[in-house]
Amino acid sequence: MSVSVATLTLTLLLSGAPPLSALQPENEVPLRPTAWLTDRTHTPVYLNTGRTRRLYFTVRKKTLSLELTVSPCSGAVEWSLTARSLKDKPAKYTKWSTKKSFPEVWWRGSGTEALIHSYSGSAVDTYEGPAYGLASIYILRLKSTEQDTQVDVYLHEGPGPSGAFPELPADSRVHTLGVGMTSVTLSWTPSLSVTKTSKHSKKHNYEYCVTVNRKHNFRNLCTAREESRKERERGRKRGRKDKHGRDTALLKTWWSQQREMFEDNGSSAVIQVDFADPDCVCREVESVCTVSDLLPDTQYYFDVFVIDRVNRTSAMYAGTFVHTHTEARGVVTPLRDSQVQWVTLSLGSEGQRRFSFRPRGGQQNGLLTLHSCNSTKAKVTVSSRGRLLSSQEVGDQLAQIWLQGGPSYLIQLQTLDATTSKPDPERSKVCVKMQASSAFHRRGVPVLPVTLQLKSFNKLRSCSSVTLAWMGTEERSLYCLYQRQISDKLDVTDRCLGPESRPASERILCKYFQELDPRRAVTTTVIEGLNPGSMYMFDVYLMRRWGLPIKYHSKTVRTRREC
Repeated sequence: MSVSVATLTLTLLLSGAPPLSALQPENEVPLRPTAWLTDRTHTPVYLNTGRTRRLYFTVRKKTLSLELTVSPCSGAVEWSLTARSLKDKPAKYTKWSTKKSFPEVWWRGSGTEALIHSYSGSAVDTYEGPAYGLASIYILRLKSTEQDTQVDVYLHEGPGPSGAFPELPADSRVHTLGVGMTSVTLSWTPSLSVTKTSKHSKKHNYEYCVTVNRKHNFRNLCTAREESRKERERGRKRGRKDKHGRDTALLKTWWSQQREMFEDNGSSAVIQVDFADPDCVCREVESVCTVSDLLPDTQYYFDVFVIDRVNRTSAMYAGTFVHTHTEARGVVTPLRDSQVQWVTLSLGSEGQRRFSFRPRGGQQNGLLTLHSCNSTKAKVTVSSRGRLLSSQEVGDQLAQIWLQGGPSYLIQLQTLDATTSKPDPERSKVCVKMQASSAFHRRGVPVLPVTLQLKSFNKLRSCSSVTLAWMGTEERSLYCLYQRQISDKLDVTDRCLGPESRPASERILCKYFQELDPRRAVTTTVIEGLNPGSMYMFDVYLMRRWGLPIKYHSKTVRTRREC
């Protein structure tokens, strides 16, 4: 077999016959998988800079008109729509190959190609027009001129609007109802698609998505989604240091080259992506949104999108920008490293305090721990150089905030609005215990025990001794046990009182404990020398190098009267 093929090849070369490739026409298209557009389908397409992507589609019989919408994600694109018509019907079998892609067959025949529509720019563009004959194939050419980007393509066959994109009102602007120091209230005219659906169905296929950022207004939902993804990636990179930066760069370059080679060898341009929303500060069907937790004296950009969950499309209102009010500059109290600070706040407009903290040694890592000493909650906001790092409520549970990314930090404490019909003197003030410390050689928040409950064993209880157990952590830490004899009346130790406020006579023991397996991190101790029939209260404190000591829940145990 091989000898026959070699003999035939040698005969052709000696006779001067042209090779098989020369017999193919100039407009022959290489055999490769082709990307097809289907009716009423949301198709994302990835574009490399300067490279043309082709997508094909045909229309059904008796289709009089069609609608094609191209939505660039970022950067300018050039796209054109052409129709290729054949004079003769394509042959069922081809002469030069036994397996050809469908567009190849159209190219091999004689016919004409007409330009229907072309566009160049970064805005959403739609073509609406008549269909071109029954024997036609439509070719959509896409090219990015500025940067690698993604476009969304939507095809609709038939007369009238597709109904796939939400309808915008005549006034598609976003209006500002109110502006404060840390909040902005927005409103907009409801979309006709939302109002129609709300009247006829309880199921909401449409909803609004409000985004906020400090850079610029977005062009469309795709741009907002991509910017949100990049911001999350930057946040993850700030949390850890890449030890293999050079190797990572080489791998990225290699993968980019491999992807380009793969695309050159005939890879389809169509990609599969998740239809995920960006970070929406409001996601609802109402046309009013209040955005809070903003920084004072800062400019923010707001965009409103109406999203169709069924067709996976969206429409964008004309965004706006707002500058929040400047706060009244109060006194900023500097915090000393590892010093415990007691803060008392009054309910009302004056219930806020401002502190500053700078880690020692020129480093940027620190740990802020705080909790409320009464049943009233407070709110803490941490920022650095105008960038908001954390904002959360502070209650009776210990709150830990990791400080990273700045040489100094601004800490603001304020009371939460708690309006009651009858004022309670005990709840008129908020007492917060706080400590900020430099975290040397640490990369994250210290681990807390799984539970802060103390366990006493009834079977091991005697007239002069009791046995206690509690959960620890995988980090080596110091645990101190305190006891005091109490009366039959309920007596509870203040949870804000630390071991420094307890008498030395009440301290029974202090020991180090560590267990790498969190499920087995249990330590026990036996307390002896107790009086028969007496009630004792036991407290355990987890002493840490960074942050406030953690107090376990108090445990009351009565020794046996008779043994």
